[in-house]
Amino acid sequence: MGKYFGTDGFRGEANIDLTVEHAYKVGRFLGWYFGKDHKASIVIGKDTRRSSYMFEYALVSGLTASGADAYLLHVTTTPSVSYVVRTENFDCGIMISASHNPFYDNGIKIINGQGQKLEASLEEQIESYIDDEQPKIPFATGENIGRTVDFTAGRNRYIGHLISIPTRSFKNVRVGLDCSNGSSSSIAKSVFDAVGAKTYVINNEPDGTNINKDCGSTHIEILQQFVREKHLDVGFAYDGDADRCIAVDDQGEIVDGDMIMFICGKYLKEQGRLNNDTIVTTIMSNLGLYKACDRNGIRYEKTAVGDKYVCENMMANGHSLGGEQSGHIIFSKHATTGDGILTSLMVMEVMLEKKVPLHVLADEITIYPQLLKNVRVANKAEARENKAVQKAVSDVAEALGDNGRILVRESGTEPLIRVMVEASDDAICEKYVNQVISVMEAENLVIQ
Repeated sequence: MGKYFGTDGFRGEANIDLTVEHAYKVGRFLGWYFGKDHKASIVIGKDTRRSSYMFEYALVSGLTASGADAYLLHVTTTPSVSYVVRTENFDCGIMISASHNPFYDNGIKIINGQGQKLEASLEEQIESYIDDEQPKIPFATGENIGRTVDFTAGRNRYIGHLISIPTRSFKNVRVGLDCSNGSSSSIAKSVFDAVGAKTYVINNEPDGTNINKDCGSTHIEILQQFVREKHLDVGFAYDGDADRCIAVDDQGEIVDGDMIMFICGKYLKEQGRLNNDTIVTTIMSNLGLYKACDRNGIRYEKTAVGDKYVCENMMANGHSLGGEQSGHIIFSKHATTGDGILTSLMVMEVMLEKKVPLHVLADEITIYPQLLKNVRVANKAEARENKAVQKAVSDVAEALGDNGRILVRESGTEPLIRVMVEASDDAICEKYVNQVISVMEAENLVIQ
């Protein structure tokens, strides 16, 4: 973790943690860095937050002042920026979004020329420049000053790419979409309409302040109710920048990222399209996913939390599917980042090819109850390494055996230890989480 950049870019409350000065400097650095030996071309997308326009203008000012040309996709999704960078040979891409966070937060995600999240080493250089630890960057002058280009065509090409992926028509399939009043509002319905679905959309009227507010993938109960009321065949909920997708089956039940990975992984394995017969998960994926994979001969690898790490593992080992419980799913044949709309299209492919509703596909995986509690501590390392805590964790792991698991890890951004237990029922989860926390309290590691 850097001073400004975390696992998902530079994020914070607009004009408090992340300011226009920060954005301007990010633009200045990127324009200079990628323009050392040629005129840099950098593409920018944004979500629907009120502050996204402000940051867009600040970034453009910085980029063009350093001599780069800035290409504007306007309101679009994070995966569309990744796609356009890869296919149109841009030096890099910038997405202005705080993903699933409230509207008053915002973020700057930088995507490299391969369509993946920027290397940590380059993020460190940007941070040094922001803090004035690097030499001054020269201003472009005369004809070398950059220009701003309207590049809506890039977003349209991405929409065309999505439309080309389905292998069958979605005719007569009743699909619900929750666009979270975010980026997918400008794309998702047109894609599903184009491939023949009967599309019903909610939360697709962004006003700058309603992004993620009681809607989208983090408030899946809204889509559940909608699917039940409208008697839909399936529903998909996205987050603010549409790199996540959580599904709802025809009975109104949640199909989360772990379940989607299993459903798609099993189908791809049957088709001979699951590279290495392996999916890439994070350490937070549910035990039920692993048990379902074991029953079906699917191997798996585990990474640290964050789709960045999932992607790195997939690219290094040639795997074709990976993701997180939260709905960040990567299909490497089509994308280098999580893509919510793409994920929903892939789920549709499985349903249509196997000719069964989503609830039948989901019945093959049983998700274990999971309880996570955050414990505020004075010193994360001291709490993690405490002998009594380690013994308590070991005792719980032994008691659970093959029918559950415990995971204790540090927060990457806050003074918290996260204690998570999965087990066959909620009462067991509660019992063992509290057992570990009580030891941390007895050792005087917890602060109120």
